[in-house]
Formats: sequence, structure tokens, C-alpha cells
Amino acid sequence: MKITEMLRREQATVSCEIFPPKKDDDFPGVVKAARQIAALRPDFISVTYGASGGTSQNTIRIAGMIQEEFGVTTLAHLTCASSTREKVRETIGEIKAAGLQNILALRGDIPKDADFPLPGQYRYASELIGEIKAAGDFCIGGACYPEGHIECPSKEADLDYLKGKVETGCDFLTTQMFFDNNILYRFLYRALAKNITVPVLAGIMPVTNAKQIKRITELSGTELPYRLKVMIDRFGSDPAAMKQAGIAYATEQIIDLLSNGIRGIHLYTMNKPDVAAKIFDNLSAVLGRDAS
Repeated sequence: MKITEMLRREQATVSCEIFPPKKDDDFPGVVKAARQIAALRPDFISVTYGASGGTSQNTIRIAGMIQEEFGVTTLAHLTCASSTREKVRETIGEIKAAGLQNILALRGDIPKDADFPLPGQYRYASELIGEIKAAGDFCIGGACYPEGHIECPSKEADLDYLKGKVETGCDFLTTQMFFDNNILYRFLYRALAKNITVPVLAGIMPVTNAKQIKRITELSGTELPYRLKVMIDRFGSDPAAMKQAGIAYATEQIIDLLSNGIRGIHLYTMNKPDVAAKIFDNLSAVLGRDAS
């Protein structure tokens, strides 16, 4: 099923993310996590591509497995910063051959100490979106940054780039993680003023590891609101307490988003099915998925 079909429904969509293993020895553990997350029956599961495209074969393999064996629609990530146009076309063909209909088109991280772009490479995600659009009947997702992309000189310029992605053929957007819902609400108003009207899924990351989240936010430029900072300071040295507090914070964020009309939630689960399961359980009635 195409994700755009899901997004037309009245019920809110909730999706999760899996990242492939960096080493083949870790593959069984990722498959186990994917199976457990699929058992929660999210609307779809996205599978990341890896910063340098090195996990591309595992991306397609895992996405195909989730869809065919676990019965959950998948969204395969595809990046272009570390690949030639020829390699990108080859990968799109492999995605199509695997029966996958949904692709999240990303530029990806620029390889360290590399000249970019080299001849034969795409410079922007919008160029990749155009290539995917020309290759077949895919549903194409893109990324957006409520706080502005860290490399962009201004939020206004970032919105202009985003509008270009949408006009090229992006069908929906998923936000980078954010921890203050007001940041998303302001972003959506600014996007609407630019006539960006495709569905936007809110990217939520449960904060369960203090060191990890500090490293991630430093790289992404995402701000931590005061009340989250004090929560991390208070519970960050106690893994069990940090996990419980982080799940509670994410649950509260999602309830506020749904209350304010946001109809798509995307969980950055970090391959932690227990965290995803707790959030699904916390929200079962709110989402209209109460088994009772």
C-alpha cells in the first residue's frame, strides 16, 4: 500500500523506524527487533539507508522482509550524497523489483573529506526526487526540519528548498525530531504560507539515553527545551528511570500533537521494540486501537 493512501484516512497514522545492521553479524538482532515492532501493527515501518549508503542492500532486504513476511507496509530510505546517478538508478530498480512502493528521498550526509558533488552525483534531494518520479509509480516522502536544516543559512531559505522538493514530486514529509511541539506548530504555519500543503508526519524520538540524545542534538542542531534538560539532568544517570521518563515525555508530546489535529506520528524507535511497545500501549485508546 502507498503511504499517501493511509494519510487520506480519518484515523491518525503511527509509524516506526528501523535501521539496518552495520555488520552482518548483527543482522539477526535487527530482524528480531523488526519482527517485534511489526507485531505492534504500526501503519508502516521505515528502513534507513545508512549515512554513507553502506547498508543499502540490507535496507531493501529488511524492508522486503517486513512487508512480505511480517505484513506491514514499508518505506525504504534512499540517499544520493555518496552514490553516482548510475548507482541511484540501479538501487531504485532493486527497490521496484522487491515490490516496494514507498521511498523516502534524502540527500544524506556528505562523506568526510570528500569533494561534493563530484561529476555524476546529485547535489540536492529534489534532484533525487525527480529521478524517482521518472522511474515509476512510487509514493515519495521527503524530510523537513522544523528548526531549519543545520547547513541552511536561514529558516526562510530552508522552506524555499522544501517547497522545491514538494514541487518536484514529494508526496509527504516527515520532520526531524523535535522536543517542543510549539516549534512544529510554528513551522506548519510558515510552510502553509509558502503553499506547502502535503501531509507532514511529526517525528518523535523517545529520549531513553542521555549521552546519545546529547550527541544527536549536537549533530542535528535540535534544541532541548528546559523541562527536557532538567529531566535528563535528574534521571540521565539512572538508565531505568531515564527510560521511563523518556517514554512518558514522548507519550505526552504525542497526545498534545493528536489533540491539536496532527494526523501522522513517526517514532524514531532506535531499534528498541520495548520502547515502541510501551508507547503504543500508553496510547492504545487515544489512537483507537484499544484491544478491549
